Amino acid sequence: MAIVTVGIGLAKNVFAVHGINEFSKPQLVEPSVSRAKLPKLISQLPPCTIAMEACSGAHYWARQFQAMGHTVKLIAPKFVSPYRMGGKCGKNDAADAAAICEAATRPQMRFVAVKTIDQMSMLFNHRARQGQVQMKVALINRIRGLLHEMGIIYPKGASAAKLTAYVNSILEELPAPMQITFSHLLTQLQSVCEQIDFFAEQIAFLAKDNIQTQQLMKLPGIGVLTATALVATIGNGSQFTCGRQLAAFLGLVPRQNSSGGKARLGRITKGGDNYLTFPSFFTCNQRESSCYQHLLSFC
Repeated sequence: MAIVTVGIGLAKNVFAVHGINEFSKPQLVEPSVSRAKLPKLISQLPPCTIAMEACSGAHYWARQFQAMGHTVKLIAPKFVSPYRMGGKCGKNDAADAAAICEAATRPQMRFVAVKTIDQMSMLFNHRARQGQVQMKVALINRIRGLLHEMGIIYPKGASAAKLTAYVNSILEELPAPMQITFSHLLTQLQSVCEQIDFFAEQIAFLAKDNIQTQQLMKLPGIGVLTATALVATIGNGSQFTCGRQLAAFLGLVPRQNSSGGKARLGRITKGGDNYLTFPSFFTCNQRESSCYQHLLSFC
């Protein structure tokens, strides 16, 4: 019988493929498929539904399989785990592929939208900028820590420019070996700050040609970084039917422990992408408000 659903366990070099028919009977079981042979294997299948975990490389393969005429569904790994038959066969690639295939057939399953090249371009710049920001914070703390060893207490929260000016002002008072060390660290800090500005400019450039980003930036409190991060992560928002679903995706809804007709709401879960959760815009008292509906207005 024809294969209607295929589950693929993604990896770097070796993939597991599990295909079933309309009666959920296995028709294609390949526990070890090399990276070079995977496109050929999938291209030989009739148009069907291909499911994968939303992990590294998933969006690349999703676009490849969509170009072959298949319907691709990406599933968050935490939603696949309950369907893995660990008690029978344990944890392995073949069991993962079967679990993905099983999860994709569930009527209430939630899927991850496939990212386009434009979304990936925005997201790459955000991730690169985020890494440079973390490096900047680490360098500032390292310089402050070294100053502390010399009995110089520099306050927290100061900008890189102020810290650089301060260190340069006292540089001559330090021993020659320390001057060389601090000069090298300040040069590195300046380079990191320039990289942050470069990626910010790239993000702003990409935002100019994106209609969804421009629409989001019309909302109060939404700037270039927030708008591009939202578009790069959620796309056009078509996977959400209401604003509360977007709030739940961001982890900005209370954790529920309700039973017996009694509603017990806990703290905000913060279970979503922390990079998207901006406290200055998304606040606890807004989680039920219409701000999420406004975010979906660009769909």
